[in-house]
Amino acid sequence: MTTIELQPATINKLTELYNDQAGETAERLSEIISRYPMQERKNAERWTEKDILLITYADMLRSDNASPLSTLAGFLCDKLSGTINTVHILPFFPYSSDDGFSVIDYRAVNPDNGTWQDIEQINKSFSLMFDLVLNHVSAHSEWVKQYSMGHAKYKDFFHEIDPDTDLSKVVRPRNLPLLTEFETAQGTRNLWTTFSEDQIDLNFSNPSVLLEMVDILLDYIQKGAHIIRLDAIAYLWKEPDTPSIHLPETHMVVKLLRDILNLVAPDVIILTETNVPHEENMSYMGDGLDEAHMVYQFTLPPLLLHALLRGTSSHLSAWASKLTIPNNDTSFLNFTASHDGIGVRPLEGILPTKEILSVVADVNAHGGLVSMKNNSDGTSSPYEINCTYYSALRYPEEPNDDLAIDRFLATQAIMLALQGVPAIYFHSLFGSANAHDDVDRKGTPRSINRKKFRATELRELLDDPRSVASRVFQRYSHMIRARISEPSFHPNIPQEVLTLSNAVFALRRADIISMTNVTNSPQTIKTTMDSPCRDILTEETVDPSSVQLAPYQTRWLKS
Repeated sequence: MTTIELQPATINKLTELYNDQAGETAERLSEIISRYPMQERKNAERWTEKDILLITYADMLRSDNASPLSTLAGFLCDKLSGTINTVHILPFFPYSSDDGFSVIDYRAVNPDNGTWQDIEQINKSFSLMFDLVLNHVSAHSEWVKQYSMGHAKYKDFFHEIDPDTDLSKVVRPRNLPLLTEFETAQGTRNLWTTFSEDQIDLNFSNPSVLLEMVDILLDYIQKGAHIIRLDAIAYLWKEPDTPSIHLPETHMVVKLLRDILNLVAPDVIILTETNVPHEENMSYMGDGLDEAHMVYQFTLPPLLLHALLRGTSSHLSAWASKLTIPNNDTSFLNFTASHDGIGVRPLEGILPTKEILSVVADVNAHGGLVSMKNNSDGTSSPYEINCTYYSALRYPEEPNDDLAIDRFLATQAIMLALQGVPAIYFHSLFGSANAHDDVDRKGTPRSINRKKFRATELRELLDDPRSVASRVFQRYSHMIRARISEPSFHPNIPQEVLTLSNAVFALRRADIISMTNVTNSPQTIKTTMDSPCRDILTEETVDPSSVQLAPYQTRWLKS
């Protein structure tokens, strides 16, 4: 086996992280990389207008005759071929809590979900995205068990903290205790647990932890992952007397992973998951060439809700008009919903606090729940809204779902039109309602938008033209097909936000103007186009001097 030689820039990063351990760490890293086949860059472009990503759990669909992953594969090929081309399978490993994000074994498929062969079958028709859950591991994992028994290899895998340590500067995403007591062969130890007592934070100041995660990362790529999602990456590096979020060492780890992929798998995309205000989120793109290729557009989901619930595009337009990316090797992952809730912090600095709290209150009145976080001053504030995106926009007093469907699809049309790569949560394809029964049964607010289906149940809903699921799915699929047929929606094509009316969100993408009425009243809009154009959603010819928009209607006008 030929040992791969690391670039000087990579060795410099290891030196910044590990000082006198850098030499040995570099040798061990070279050995790990050498175990995996080197891939060449095959694609001149990282993404095109045809890239649409689906976010789904491995067991989102269940049947009596096949594993959930096999059942999902059949559904994807039957219902989503020609619209979706990339599938983010949320953590499908053995786990102990948090619906997969407390990983017990990173290298195994949960037998309740299926096998690696099932995932390979999906990969034959769709590109894949995997989660690298690198901030923490399950308290039930072998790593924690070995640590508790005093095994030397795992001695420094976790953060042992004196409970008297001043941790007041640490930024908290939850209102749970930061430290959790564990009984070990050496006595009681307090371990750092950012998210829950079952999710033990890993200690990346120990180079062995980094090397273990690199090995897992390269294994995922060999098993078909085209996009790697770095889960909870912002909290990776801990220093008690700091906020322990976005530390320079955390950014250095992301840059190091980028170096490794440039060497081993240059087509693979790094996506960072940082549910924080926009500027903090954007910092993970670095200079556009040295850190993440892609970041989630976390501000979009709550800001879109504000626009549709308040009937004004003013804040949305002002924010979108300032969006920039470093270069064409970077992009946004645009989304409105995911397996998590709708983050509130990304609205900081964009909406006044009063407006943020009013959106939270409105969604709460629509049946949503609110998760809180602890602040450094001892107070609590909303961290995320727990609600399906459809239910967040469904007014309880409305006599039927007609307006709610239009209102919901208006948000999805805006998301599809924005510069970037669209990502759609499984439930959004069908306009799923809040699953309060699951919340009652599991006792976790996030269960409200994580309902799992019987495959036969979902197919029956889709076969019923009167159902919300069928009506949403048919119209959503039509919008996707229209989008992927237009090169103007390529993620690298710039966008120009147009100020036409606060009642309408409008932007130009090359030769297409997207216009969405964000109100429940008809609108007549005059554009700067000087000749009749075609609405690619309806195939109508439209007079650009007097564009008619029904409540919540979207038009994609092509000149």
